[in-house]
Amino acid sequence: MLIDRQHKSRLIAPEEALAGRQQAMPLPERHLVLDTPIGPPFPEGSETAIFGMGCFWGAERKFWTLPGVYTTAAGYAGGFTPNPTYEEVCSARTGHTEAVLVVFDPAKVSYAELLAVFWENHDPTQGMRQGNDVGTQYRSAIYTTTPAQAAQAEASRQAYESELKEAGYDAITTEIAPASPFYYAEAYHQQYLAANPSGYCGLGGTGVSCPTGLTATPAPGPAGAPVRG
Repeated sequence: MLIDRQHKSRLIAPEEALAGRQQAMPLPERHLVLDTPIGPPFPEGSETAIFGMGCFWGAERKFWTLPGVYTTAAGYAGGFTPNPTYEEVCSARTGHTEAVLVVFDPAKVSYAELLAVFWENHDPTQGMRQGNDVGTQYRSAIYTTTPAQAAQAEASRQAYESELKEAGYDAITTEIAPASPFYYAEAYHQQYLAANPSGYCGLGGTGVSCPTGLTATPAPGPAGAPVRG
């Protein structure tokens, strides 16, 4: 078991990744809670954000409850294998982390508000795990879709890390990088906790509040993210 955990806690190189496939996962037509499409095209003026914060079941639920969020989806991001399956991601041989795609109206909910939900609802100091969930697929990550998002994400990390250190936590290990393709997870993962209210949710925050008003808002870049599915 220890050897298996060590293997799953090591990020692979691109040449080590599974081959994957060209065919995307079949998607449900509508979001189970919001009754909106979970795949593109998305409404004009909307933005996309991608967050990894451990098991995507609980993470997705945190975002679909926010006013101004158009749709959400569970999927895989930050890796190399095209259109991976859940089992492949769990093998730690795709490079992906479990992630949530959030499509939102920036006139109704700001990216800074999404960042606050992200930081406060998991422990971003744990490296390749969240609680008892161990492996690279549970790593904390923010994949940005515009230069403005990248600047805000970096600023919020610095601000939140100061708060965490005051509370006795280690340094933040969250990966912040430009978004690569987001691959939708299998249909049974989408809005899982809406379909299974008593289902597993390993999400848990640190209890440390994220500072507000500390993230500058640069001139917006082009909206959108590389989404496949």
